[in-house]
Amino acid sequence: MCDFDIVVPRRGTNSLKWDSRTDLLPLWVADMDFRAPKPVIDAVIDRARHGVYGYAIFPDSYFAAIANWLARRHGWTIQREWITFCPGVVPALNIAVQTFTQPGDKVIVQPPVYYPFFAAIEENGRRCVANNLVYRDGYYSMDFEDLEEQAHDPRVKLLILCSPHNPVGRVWSTNELKRLGQICLDNDIMIVSDEIHCDIVCRGKKHVPIASLSEALAANSITCMSPSKTFNLAGLQTAYAIIPDAKTRDCFAAANKVHRANVFGLEALIAAYDGGEAWLESMLDYVEGNLQFLRDVVAKRMPKVRVVPLEGTYLAWLDCAQVGLDPGELDRLILEKARVWLDDGPIFGPGGAGFQRINLACPRSILEKALERLEEVVRVSLPATCPAHPRNIS
Repeated sequence: MCDFDIVVPRRGTNSLKWDSRTDLLPLWVADMDFRAPKPVIDAVIDRARHGVYGYAIFPDSYFAAIANWLARRHGWTIQREWITFCPGVVPALNIAVQTFTQPGDKVIVQPPVYYPFFAAIEENGRRCVANNLVYRDGYYSMDFEDLEEQAHDPRVKLLILCSPHNPVGRVWSTNELKRLGQICLDNDIMIVSDEIHCDIVCRGKKHVPIASLSEALAANSITCMSPSKTFNLAGLQTAYAIIPDAKTRDCFAAANKVHRANVFGLEALIAAYDGGEAWLESMLDYVEGNLQFLRDVVAKRMPKVRVVPLEGTYLAWLDCAQVGLDPGELDRLILEKARVWLDDGPIFGPGGAGFQRINLACPRSILEKALERLEEVVRVSLPATCPAHPRNIS
């Protein structure tokens, strides 16, 4: 079993997280600083030893691993033919937008939300419709009345759901998903559900795939998943889409035909789903310990910062509105004085100003060091002549 307290040196490994800015302590992008489960490492090494890395096909064990995992972890029974490989969830989102909408069509998102959603819409010539989440008393909920009004627009063709929600950390309830799903069904709006964080839920919470709720929702949904967040495999291109409707699946596959499997990613996915469950349970316990550590430190030393209740993902959402600094100035100070790289709230769209997102999937010593530095920023401010935020790219 992995010792999650071990600090694995990542500088000099072409790491997006650690090598993009070597002068900062990075807790921004959503990848872990933990080694993958031993069965995954062993499977990749065994495949590497073969020495021939030609084009790959998808073995029966690939489809079985995915189906068994979804049945075991989420109670969702799927068919083999529903599974469509894709190198990543973001490429899958772009394929869906390009395939099932036309330039000028509208796509609904629920900000503050994972920022590549906006690019997938706007950079493909579509228009973004913001169904802003409601933040009240430190808790986020969907605005269904606003969603119903937006859904009546015949130019709205697609809704991109983030479930669990990144960055606000909600694990949507069955009732919330059913209500959203029914609005989409009533207005002929396809649902593309980003469920990449589905396995990262806090104890006492349960992720529900929206497509598992009814045959009608299954036929109207594309569910994007991957073991990449669960087992820290983002560099191995292991995503897939679950598409129950045959016509929708054929259209998606036609647009996706240029992508091929990564030979190491195949082995990693199978090994992770078949042999990584004990590692996952230990990792979830460790991250919940980090969350409690964060809450304790913030309550004692940074009482003007609020940790938004976290139900899913390993990304905590910090409400810094009471710190007393302009959000842009706060972000500059975090970078210039604290030398810590978080994700600044405004990149997540409307409702993000005054918030910061912090990655908890790291050894506690790294989190402790980051919080010590952040405390200095909350207590002492610098002149507003700090350099601009480095461009976030993932």
